Amino acid sequence: MTSNLMWLMDASGAAAADGAPQTTMVGSLVMMVAMVAVFWFILIRPQRKKDKAVKDMLAKLKNGDRITTIGGIYGTITSLKDDTVTIVVEAQKVPMVMARWAIRSVEDAPLENDVEPSV
Repeated sequence: MTSNLMWLMDASGAAAADGAPQTTMVGSLVMMVAMVAVFWFILIRPQRKKDKAVKDMLAKLKNGDRITTIGGIYGTITSLKDDTVTIVVEAQKVPMVMARWAIRSVEDAPLENDVEPSV
């Protein structure tokens, strides 16, 4: 009788062991999908929105816009070409040619330094 009882315990133990790897694989798969979703919503999606906003801003540039470059230079656009932009800097109107991608932002208000000095 004890041998029958041992055989029954072994059989039930084997059945439980067979079901455990399937449950572990499904759990692992769910965790991987959850991690991909978290990375998507925290890292990838916001970066794509930012890239799209920068691309739209660069496409809408026009003559006369006040800009800031990635190097911190403030200037006014005087000429646009395919990949280059010519800006003037300071009251002396120093021209600079730079790559379009080097523009960080378009300024809303003119700087106080651009106002002609009154004598």
